[in-house]
Amino acid sequence: MTPGEGREPNSVMDVMAVRALADAVRGGDRPALARAITLIESTRADHRAAARELLSVLTGPAAEADTGWRVGISGVPGVGKSTFIETLGTMLTGRGHRVGVLAIDPSSVRTGGSVLGDKTRMPRLSADENAFIRPSPAAGTLGGVARATAQTIPLLEAAGYDVVLVETVGVGQSETTAASMVDTFLLLGLARSGDQLQGIKRGVLEIADVIAINKADGDHAGDARSAAKELAGALRLIHAGSGSWIPPVVTCSGLTGDGVDEVWNLVARHREFMGAAGIAGKRSAQRWDLTGALVTDALLARLAHSPAVRAARGRLRPQVLAGAVTPVAAADDILAALDT
Repeated sequence: MTPGEGREPNSVMDVMAVRALADAVRGGDRPALARAITLIESTRADHRAAARELLSVLTGPAAEADTGWRVGISGVPGVGKSTFIETLGTMLTGRGHRVGVLAIDPSSVRTGGSVLGDKTRMPRLSADENAFIRPSPAAGTLGGVARATAQTIPLLEAAGYDVVLVETVGVGQSETTAASMVDTFLLLGLARSGDQLQGIKRGVLEIADVIAINKADGDHAGDARSAAKELAGALRLIHAGSGSWIPPVVTCSGLTGDGVDEVWNLVARHREFMGAAGIAGKRSAQRWDLTGALVTDALLARLAHSPAVRAARGRLRPQVLAGAVTPVAAADDILAALDT
C-alpha cells in the first residue's frame, strides 16, 4: 500500500480541508484518492458530512456528461474473476486507458472480517501506475456496499480513471447490486463436463449484458465452446422478437488472454447499442435508485443507534419469545419508538 493510502480521517474536516482533498483527487494524487474513498466508506456522522461536501465538489451535472466506462463483472467463486480482471485491466492500460477496480470482498457474516486480498490476486495490475485497485468489504450487507461503491465510482472518474470495473462476490443479490450502478454488466461463466454450465442462475442471466465462458483453455476449451454455443442459442430464443439487446456469449481465458479483447469489443458494442442518450438515462435512473438506498441506509443507522429503539427492543424481545406479544405488534412498537 502506498504511504497514506486507506488511512481513516482523524478528525472533523472543515470545508477548506475537503476542498483541498478534492483538488488533490482531481490532480491524480493516489493517497488523496484513497483517503477520499475511506471518507465515503466511513459510517461516522462527521465523516459522512465531509463526504457529502466532497461529493458535491467533485460531482454534479457536468460530471454526469463524462464518457467513462462503468462495467460490472461477476461470476461464481472460482470462475477466475481476479485473473480475468487483471488481464483485461492490463490490456486496457496498455491501450492508454486508466483503470479503476472496485472489488467487493466477501466478509464473514459472524465476524465481519474480510480477506481484502485483491491486490495480491492482481499483482501486475496493482503495480501498474495507470491502475487503482480498491477492495471493499461487503460486511454482510449490500446496503452499505451500494452506498459506498456507487459514490466511489464518480470519485475514480474525477481522478481521471476512464474505465471503472466493479467486481462482485458473485453470490446472492450482489450481481443485482452491481448491475444497478454500471452501464454494462459482464457475467463470467464456467463450463465443465460437456455442456453443463456451473453456477449461472436464470435471474443473473436476465441482467447480464455480455456473457463470457472463462477458462476456455487446455482440456476445457472444447467444453467452453459447446457451453457458449448452447447458451447463446437459448438466449436468442428468450429474446426473439423483443428488439432489445441480446446478450452475446463468447469464450475466453483470463489466464492466457485468449478472447479477452473480444469480450471488451462486445462491451463496446453494448455501449454503442445504448448510445449517449441511453447511458445518460440509465445513470439518471441509477441516481434515483441510490437515493432510495441512502434513505434505507440512514433509517437502518437510526434504528441501530436510537436509545428509544434499543429500550423498546430490550423490553419487547422476551415478550415476543414468550408469545405474549405478536411480531407485528412488536414491530409497530419499535417503529413508534423511532418516531419519539
